[in-house]
Amino acid sequence: MENNVNLKDFNTFGIEVFAKEFEALHTAEEAISFFKERNLTEKEFLVLGGGSNLLLTDDFNGIVIHNNIKGIEILEETTEIVLLKAGAGENWHEFVLQCIEKGYAGLENLSLIPGNVGASPMQNIGAYGVEVKDLITEVEAIEIATGELKTFTNEACQFGYRSSIFKTTHKNNYFISSVTFKLSKEPDFNISYGAIKAQLDEDEISQENLSIKAISNAVIAIRKSKLPDPKEIGNSGSFFKNPVISAAIFEGLKKEHKGMPAYQLPDGGYKLAAGWLIEKTGWKGYTEGNYGVHKKQALVLVNYGGATGLEIYDLSERILLSVQQKFGVTLEREVNIL
Repeated sequence: MENNVNLKDFNTFGIEVFAKEFEALHTAEEAISFFKERNLTEKEFLVLGGGSNLLLTDDFNGIVIHNNIKGIEILEETTEIVLLKAGAGENWHEFVLQCIEKGYAGLENLSLIPGNVGASPMQNIGAYGVEVKDLITEVEAIEIATGELKTFTNEACQFGYRSSIFKTTHKNNYFISSVTFKLSKEPDFNISYGAIKAQLDEDEISQENLSIKAISNAVIAIRKSKLPDPKEIGNSGSFFKNPVISAAIFEGLKKEHKGMPAYQLPDGGYKLAAGWLIEKTGWKGYTEGNYGVHKKQALVLVNYGGATGLEIYDLSERILLSVQQKFGVTLEREVNIL
């Protein structure tokens, strides 16, 4: 146990706030013992993994629990599939690259997403036509109140768009220790998003030469061209979710706003591009002091160094208000605010 720990290096925004107490847990067994011994209430603890989906707005007057559980284990392997169990503290992108190197397909479209494995089921990470819910078979998690290890099936996780039971009804109730993925040895390439196709063409990758490595490289190139590296500029990736609206509302909006991009969903609704909405309200590239909106991607709020979490939060409030006023659409933050 450490006291008065600076959390600047434990959140990708690089916000400097302090934790009264700090405990790093390295194994599931260690975590089980810890939670059985400590009787924690919700306001007394904060679980941190990669710190990639978090905006810290004040010092934490409790205990920060750093999830540092590592390890990758093959549970089952056939000529067609492999079941991989990964520790929640594994770096997500490094895990994806290891899978690609071994020829395990499915995660390549999720390359270069910041954070750790444990966050992947929590917020059902997704990108370029792939959501992690389609690859997760189960999640092991420790109940914080009792220290009991429980297993959640895919169905029990209640995955939704950028959401799961760990972010809704069970928020702050469980400490995720591992995630099991079912990956394929027979790739089913997903290049439906136009940006991937365009990047593959630029990389001179033909259909005959297509591979999970080529798709991963294309996704990495796209993300690097649009998103700032948290190691260089503090950020948490996409700060806002893409809003979902009804077909009737979309029909009205597209008449008033020509060229509005949207993706039709199976239920008939439409998913709008939050970045486009924010850009059209004039926020893209906005800078105030040492923070602002990224010049290449309006979805990304940035800390150029020394900004406070409250400053960035207040900026997000102003963005929400202006999008609501212009389009009548309510954006939702993807980032957790503390």
